[in-house]
Amino acid sequence: MTEDYSSTTHGVRVSVRSFYLEDQSQPEEGRYVWAYRVKIANEGRLPVQLLRRTWHITDARGRTQHVHGAGVVGEQPVLEPGESFEYTSGTPLDTPSGFMVGQYHMVQPDSGETFDVAIPAFSLDSPHQGGGVH
Repeated sequence: MTEDYSSTTHGVRVSVRSFYLEDQSQPEEGRYVWAYRVKIANEGRLPVQLLRRTWHITDARGRTQHVHGAGVVGEQPVLEPGESFEYTSGTPLDTPSGFMVGQYHMVQPDSGETFDVAIPAFSLDSPHQGGGVH
């Protein structure tokens, strides 16, 4: 288990923790899998809704995948002030380490104002990596 990474943008706090999944990984075949748990908390004064997500997933060779999609885990949650939403997802890489960073594309339902919330960069580390730091 790794540390929590968190950041707050426009009153929305995003916290992420990643976990290496040894049982789903096959290092001898170049397959490494992580789960990550995200908590999105509305610390502002107005309701917000998560519409879309953008991820940038970079492996140990510096190759970056860009992933875009509606909502998270099939949902587009509306968070009233003080509410939070948590979900778990995952990603495979063909290197033993990497990192992820991204944005949630949000809207304030009352005003229709859209804004982006930063997802803090977090590392994907496995016991199979060398001594490098990313």
